[in-house]
Amino acid sequence: MSLDTLEEIANYIVSDGKGILAADESNPTCGKRFDSIGVESTETSRRDYREMLFRSEGMKGNIGGVILFDETLRQSSEDGVSLVNLILDQGALPGIKVDQGLQPLDGHPEETLTQGLEGLGHRCDEYFGLGAKFTKWRAVIKIGDGMPSDQSIEENMQALADYAKVVQQSNMVPVVEPEVLMEGDHTIDQCMDASKRCLNALFNSLEKNQVNLAGTILKPNMVTSGSLSANQASIDEVAEKTLECLKSEVPSDLPGITFLSGGQSDLSSTAHLDAMNKIGGFDWKLSFSYGRALQQPALKAWLGKEENKPAAQAALSHRALMNKLAARGEWSESLEK
Repeated sequence: MSLDTLEEIANYIVSDGKGILAADESNPTCGKRFDSIGVESTETSRRDYREMLFRSEGMKGNIGGVILFDETLRQSSEDGVSLVNLILDQGALPGIKVDQGLQPLDGHPEETLTQGLEGLGHRCDEYFGLGAKFTKWRAVIKIGDGMPSDQSIEENMQALADYAKVVQQSNMVPVVEPEVLMEGDHTIDQCMDASKRCLNALFNSLEKNQVNLAGTILKPNMVTSGSLSANQASIDEVAEKTLECLKSEVPSDLPGITFLSGGQSDLSSTAHLDAMNKIGGFDWKLSFSYGRALQQPALKAWLGKEENKPAAQAALSHRALMNKLAARGEWSESLEK
């Protein structure tokens, strides 16, 4: 794959309905996932699980990029092939999560600010040398009593823009992830308001930092009801409100928007993506950057057992294909049978 410019890399990741497999869970998060299936989380078990995912037949043609955790970027398969090369062999590009987690926001202890700008340039140069083509940084925005505060939005979106500038100087594509959390009993309109405020501040900061938008990918939440809300919006309403939000705030020169699944089930995240692409009428590619919504069926099928690998790989391959079809507006629930 000869992809020399940031624009070429960003466009490749979302070409033809392809999306991103998010496999960048921190070790504690991966530990929780493994606990749910009774598997001990060790460096080897994490490697075996991710190697199994990356060798799945359905990676090819459906997955354009894989976000990795620091440990995984440095690992090799059981038979000595670097995981980076395994991913490249499947026609996908390796990426890396570069933020360093959340700290309480000064003056707003209920809210957080993502850390990791210190030393970021050096880390990015190393990651580029290890084969990473793109990076990811997640900002977390809460809806609740007096939240999100202006300070939370301002500081998190400025950090995303500062991160994006550093990453592009290291010749990698930044994936900017402003996640408005689903957790809470808020309405879809409250989610819409918070999402718009975030995107408005984000693109103002990116412009101020002279970030090349044509070599950037946005990874936003969808506009949904809160997970505890009594009134859950329909698939069509989520699709319509999300598109309305994006069209009002996202410049057309951005090549792709790859949604996070953010606690949605594997089926609903696919259905929402498909509904948006069936509506159409936008300039960017609308695709996926799913973690749990791609991995969960594979994890449940695997259970840490060698003999379950083919079933687990088939489960991941199926979800990857379903989401590719959704990113082209060609999915229907009958294909899930």
